[in-house]
Amino acid sequence: MFRVTTEIININKDNPENDKIHKAAMILKNGGTVAFPTETVYGLGANALDSAAIEGIFKAKGRPQDNPLIIHIADINQIDNLVENVPVKARKLMERFWPGPLTMIFNKNKNVPHIVTGGLSTVAIRIPNHKIATELIKAADLPIAAPSANISGKPSPTHVNHVIEDLYGKINMIIDGGMTGIGVESTVLDVSCNIPTILRPGGVTREDILEIFPKVEYDLALKSNEKIVIPKSPGQKYTHYSPKAKLIIFEGNIDNVSNQINVRAEKYLDEGMKVGIMATEQTKDKYQGCVLVLGDRQKPKTIAANLFRTLREFDKMSVDIILAESISKEGIGEAIMNRMKKAADENIVVNGGG
Repeated sequence: MFRVTTEIININKDNPENDKIHKAAMILKNGGTVAFPTETVYGLGANALDSAAIEGIFKAKGRPQDNPLIIHIADINQIDNLVENVPVKARKLMERFWPGPLTMIFNKNKNVPHIVTGGLSTVAIRIPNHKIATELIKAADLPIAAPSANISGKPSPTHVNHVIEDLYGKINMIIDGGMTGIGVESTVLDVSCNIPTILRPGGVTREDILEIFPKVEYDLALKSNEKIVIPKSPGQKYTHYSPKAKLIIFEGNIDNVSNQINVRAEKYLDEGMKVGIMATEQTKDKYQGCVLVLGDRQKPKTIAANLFRTLREFDKMSVDIILAESISKEGIGEAIMNRMKKAADENIVVNGGG
């Protein structure tokens, strides 16, 4: 198995030190890989215009090469070197949501290597809203391709320790910038089609986008669980966000859900299994045993921020099965439930029964 020397450096997220940023930028300029924080999750970056550098990302993560990457830029003007054209609707979205957790799909130009796009004619681009990320991109003076900085398929990293667990010895540098904020990846919106279409829900909600446009669609695969053959966005085709244990989601009236989780937990415990229960502030006292609290149902952003960390905590606890409550799909809840269902491989008990 290949192994490289990995340097870990701490950078102040509010006032990034120029010398440390420059050191990381030089690694990117020289074709290396650097993990860095964004406002969503930690990303694993390499020069988006260097096919050999991008291969380093796929190798470190064990990521299938038909799974496209997102290119991160620091200035809107950088986009002109990457795409055929920028639709008017995209300009409106940039004005409102960039920098921020919105990735847009454009028709790419010849400068973007096929390895970045999974062989597609489209490319995904965003400007992150995080000082370390944007200062790094500026210092490198390059567009940076960066999927999440984790082993492919595992829960995304929201703390530097998650990156170290997965990628130490596989990449050149890991930047410690503390916890990320939002906790789930960016929204991916296809603006290369007539009606803006959400391919992956994230930090910018459909309700947010509807304030700009009268109509926004969800990709059919998000609603039908249709299997994607050719993914246009990360998170569409392959297993993602998965803990080691089997995850089951319970949907329906919260009292019914809590009762059913307790029934299932008792059953699995009787079978000699170690059970983890993923609860919220409102329901944590309904359960006993290995209970972890995601956040507050009335404040779904707290649940988004803690989701991947909680899944990784269950891994450390070596549970055999995780029983989880669903939450409302309103607002960022759509992104949370998208990630939870991916992690559960659509293993869902509806109405708290079954």
